[in-house]
Amino acid sequence: MSAADVIAAWNRPSARAAIHPTRGISEEAYQESGRAQAQALAADIPDGAKVMDFGCGDGRVAIPLRAMGYDVTGVDSSPRMLAALAERAPELPTFQSDGSDFGKHLGRRKMDAVCCLAVLIHHDYATGEQLVENLRAVVKKGGILALDWPISDNPSDGHGWIGVTTWSQKQQDAITERLGMERLGVDRPWPVYRAL
Repeated sequence: MSAADVIAAWNRPSARAAIHPTRGISEEAYQESGRAQAQALAADIPDGAKVMDFGCGDGRVAIPLRAMGYDVTGVDSSPRMLAALAERAPELPTFQSDGSDFGKHLGRRKMDAVCCLAVLIHHDYATGEQLVENLRAVVKKGGILALDWPISDNPSDGHGWIGVTTWSQKQQDAITERLGMERLGVDRPWPVYRAL
């Protein structure tokens, strides 16, 4: 699925209800899932770091990270999602981007860390690889990238906005080697890398 298709899907009014499986359980379960993921990210990201949450949606993870003392910038392609985040945390800095124009928003500024959860699964291989490259470009040397891009023994280029793209270990290794990313040996729900 192309980036434009994903952006259009997330901009629909119904997308906010579908943003995470726990939202179907309760709003509190949804918020708790964000706090739990923020705690998991904090295990790998240094205290007080400048963190970009790419695909931040309505701030489920960005808001708890900020409450933990991180200098968080929320980035999403959907103005509807960013408006929902602004309702909940108007002081949290954000900008709208599909991941292709970080330089326009950041200039030469680099982040200490980038998290990208439940985003790459919605994109086809070509778009996903380009996003990983663009995310790597905004992380300083030695910085952290937490990327939710699942590996499968039977990788599949997902179809449809709710489809899931999975990767082979060989695909990921080739991309991360080319981009100068070292996978850390940590047990998290997503791979964590150090920018070399």
